Parts: sequence; structure tokens; C-alpha cells
Amino acid sequence: MFEKVLIANRGEIALRVLRACRELGVRTAVVYSTADADSAAVRLADEAVRIGPAASRRSYLNAAAIVEAARQVGAQAVHPGYGFLSEDADFAEICADNGLVFIGPPPEVMAVLADKSSARELMRRAGLPLPPGSVAPVPTAAAAAEVAAEVGYPVIVKAAAGGGGRGMAVVATPAELPRAYARTRAAAQAAFGDDRVYVERYLTGARHVEVQLLCDSHGNGVHLGTRDCSVQRRHQKLVEEAPAPALSAGIGEAIAECALRGALHAGFTGAGTVEFLVDPDERFHFLEINCRIQVEHPVTEMITGIDLVHEQLHIAAGVPLRLRQEDVRFHGVAIECRVNVEDPDRGFAPTPGRLERFVPPGGPFTRVDTHGHAGYLFGPHYDSLLAKVAVWAPDRELALNRLERALDEFDIAGPGVRTTIPFVRRVLDDAGFRKGRYSTGLVEQLLAGPPDAHHRRLR
Repeated sequence: MFEKVLIANRGEIALRVLRACRELGVRTAVVYSTADADSAAVRLADEAVRIGPAASRRSYLNAAAIVEAARQVGAQAVHPGYGFLSEDADFAEICADNGLVFIGPPPEVMAVLADKSSARELMRRAGLPLPPGSVAPVPTAAAAAEVAAEVGYPVIVKAAAGGGGRGMAVVATPAELPRAYARTRAAAQAAFGDDRVYVERYLTGARHVEVQLLCDSHGNGVHLGTRDCSVQRRHQKLVEEAPAPALSAGIGEAIAECALRGALHAGFTGAGTVEFLVDPDERFHFLEINCRIQVEHPVTEMITGIDLVHEQLHIAAGVPLRLRQEDVRFHGVAIECRVNVEDPDRGFAPTPGRLERFVPPGGPFTRVDTHGHAGYLFGPHYDSLLAKVAVWAPDRELALNRLERALDEFDIAGPGVRTTIPFVRRVLDDAGFRKGRYSTGLVEQLLAGPPDAHHRRLR
């Protein structure tokens, strides 16, 4: 095991990794920007290194500064968390060139999987089903129109280098396609420095189901079951649960086995997730592979009892996978919601400010991952995630009730600060959601309808 790990991230995930390291007897160092000088991670780490100003491109995205910090503190490995440089193959290669273990897949594997076109081709060769559409990027609007005509509308135009819900546009008619194609290419170039896009059939009424994997560098791998992440705004998740509900017998296992086959075929190592779209007829289609720990990993930990960050660290240290598939046991249901400092009534616009009160919930089988505290200044510089609350119960109905109870206990207040809690309550009250029968269109459906009396009362 490593003696010291540098944590190249901030917020709740920095704390999550820090705690895992401490439990394994590994010393920690964190990097921080000037905006995070008084953060909980800085306070709790064994060492902290300031790497730049608040702007992420000059701090948390500054690969040279992070590597220099790791060398300065004598770290053997770098944990990138999620977001920022966590899926940057160039950063992983820079770490390797400087004698640092990047806690994630090898750079060459990450480079292939980060490019959605090459990932799709790789998974096609592994036998995973793809949504109808182009495997390779489409070079012109005319080529995009040919693909769309073949697979049928609606279609979705996606950036080959996209991620985080950026670089995609749904197109309902042929007349909309040229503009959407040009707009998506421009957005992809601005966001990722890569304007390649591809086109596939947009699966109306589909669910977003993903599979958590652990794979070592010795050719071993296990899946840890499914999660449903269909409740999304702007392609970013709000509510996640494990296992994915209301799947027919055998479908969940088939999806999980397919995911593991694809990851092993790609040479993946570490903790990762293979994501699928599942249509109303329960046909599943490969979407992408995430080469990092995900925000929603607590729900998998709660139904399996497996600490994913512990396993990440062991795998990165070269230890053969400590689990076989028959060792993985699933118990009950876990549901997580994200508490973002956003105003759902204004298009989920961020509402930064100082937290005058911050009291998270407690109680049985309730887990809160957060970096917030009373007096914390939630600034405008980074992601709006303040906390994640996850609950476990023997069955889904009790888990939903427990999550509602936990949300009721949150006490968050500050000038101008709004959170997504009232909107999440609307999701939990939705009849289709309660039955486990919902799709990625749920948030749009709720936003299009009038707020109910329960929502008005919560405001």
C-alpha cells in the first residue's frame, strides 16, 4: 500500500478519499485553491498545498502544479476524485512520467474510452449493443442528415469528446438538424478542443442504467450490480438508486455481465462504470464508460458493504482484486439524492452564498457526504453540489420514506441560498417514480407541469 496519497480534488469527494486513506493507514496531502483555504479537507489532511487562485484552470486543472505538489510532499500516488482531471489521459500520462501512480486506468486505456467514438467501436467489437447511429464521427451536416434519415427521428448529436452532460443536442425534425449539428460542433470545440460529433437515434422514454465495476491489473474483474440514474436535469443526475428498479428478471444481471465483458475487453483497471440506455421494451444499449469513482457510488456501497475507494487504492497499489463475483452479495435498496445550491425555479441556476445554518439529517441507515458547515461560503467558482444524502432500507418503499424523512431534517439557510431539496421532493412524490416506472424525461415533465401544493408548502 502507498505511504502517502495526494488528493487532487476538493469538496465532498476530497473528504471521501481522505477518510478512506486514513482508515487504511495512508497519509494524505490535498491541493487547494485560494477559495478553499478554509475547507474541511485542508483542515483534516496531513498536509495541504496551495496550487493557485480560485479559477479551476489555474488550480484544480493545472496539471503541472498538481504534479509539483505531489513531488513536494513525497506522495507516491495521486487520487483525482471525479471531475476536473479524473478522466484526463494526458494528466495520467504526466503522472506516470513523473513516477506517480495515477489512481485510475492506464493512460492509453483512458484515452480510448474517453473518446466516445473509439469507445463505441471498442464495445461493438466486444459484443455490446449500441444505439442505432454512427459509430465513427460524422464530418459534415449532410453526413449527419444521412445517418438521421437511416435511423429515424428524433436523433441526438453528441460530442465525441463530451462529458458531464455537455456537448449534445436532441433533434426532432430534419429542419432542425443543420443548426443543431453546427451548434454542437462549436460547443464541443469550445469545451473540449475537439469538434468531432456523432449521431444516434434518441431513445424516447429510455432509462439510464449503469453498472459499477472493479477490475485489477491482473485480468480480474467483478460487477457490483446496477444503479438507475434517470432523474437528470441537463443530462446531470439528481437522484440515483441501487439496484435499478422494475427491471424484468434476468435483465439486470444481463446488463451487468455485458458491462463487465466490455470493460475487461478494453483492459480497464480500477473502479469504473459502464452506462446504458434501456428502452421501454428493456432493450439495452451501450452509452459510455466512466473511468473514475462516481458521485453516486455510496448507493452501491450501501447495498454491497464494499468500500469502493478502499478497493481503488488496493488496485492502484497492484494488489490482485480481493473479491470474486460470488463474494458480492446484494442487500436491500439504497437511494441517494444530490443537494445542490441551485434554484430549480430559475432553470437550476446556482445560488452561491454564505450558509448561516447547515444541519444535515441523521438517523438509522442515513449517510450524508458533504463539505458544508455553518458559516461556509459557497462560492461561484465550482460545481454546485453541497451534499449527498443516501439511505438504505430492506425494500424500496421504506427507502423512499426514509429519504423523505431525511430531506425533512435538512436545515440549510443563508442570504440568497436556494437548494434542490424542494424539487427532489416533487420527484419522490411522483406516482411513476414511486412505482419505479420513469425515464430520463421525468424532470422535464415535472418542470412543464404546475407545482403541486406540497411543493408550494416546501418553498
